[in-house]
Amino acid sequence: MVLQKHYDELWRNASEGFRQGLFELDSDIDNPADTRAGLTLLIRPPQAVAEAWQAMRHELEAAEPGQYYYPVSDLHITVMSIISCYPDFALSTIDLQQYITLIRQTLDEARAFTIDFSGITASPSCILLQGFPANTMLEEIRNGLRQTFKSSPLVHSIDKRYTLQTAHVTAVRFKSNLTRPERFLNILNKYRTYAFGTGTIHQVELVYNDWYQRNDRVTVLERFTLQA
Repeated sequence: MVLQKHYDELWRNASEGFRQGLFELDSDIDNPADTRAGLTLLIRPPQAVAEAWQAMRHELEAAEPGQYYYPVSDLHITVMSIISCYPDFALSTIDLQQYITLIRQTLDEARAFTIDFSGITASPSCILLQGFPANTMLEEIRNGLRQTFKSSPLVHSIDKRYTLQTAHVTAVRFKSNLTRPERFLNILNKYRTYAFGTGTIHQVELVYNDWYQRNDRVTVLERFTLQA
């Protein structure tokens, strides 16, 4: 997959819809009865990237305060959704140590790698920071996990929703109609090719999480350090 081509296609499709006022709104963000939870392997973007996002966030939030903006603590790149979120999933229903052991074996020879965060793209429901891995290590990790879990009796939902191929960070979700869409879209265009920064990924986290990866609802279960 050529990532830039894929991101560009996402942007073309979404931005055309935005100009027509077509947004997919998330009605569950503020729903206290939302019990969806899952098991996710993820990485955190470098601090410099998070700080650059903060500057963009302030601009967008001033224009459209009614949307959901990810705080720095919640920014992440999904390496693999091991168990996709579903209502009332509880850790007590799985043997967590078996999952940790399997993941550790898969990551045993994985090495640290660099991701360049450059520009934004979008879907009808959210705004994404574009990530570009410098080599194939992220792809190799994902393929290794697919093979490992495919050969294992452990319950998982890898690739059930879609095959994860990008290295994006979800930064904004739409939860209400825009009040000043033209101003909002102008800000998005300003950051379309913005350089958010580059960083080396040294660690992967296994977490128990809600749908939005909100920090106060995430439990870090294990951290895996990649080889230098």
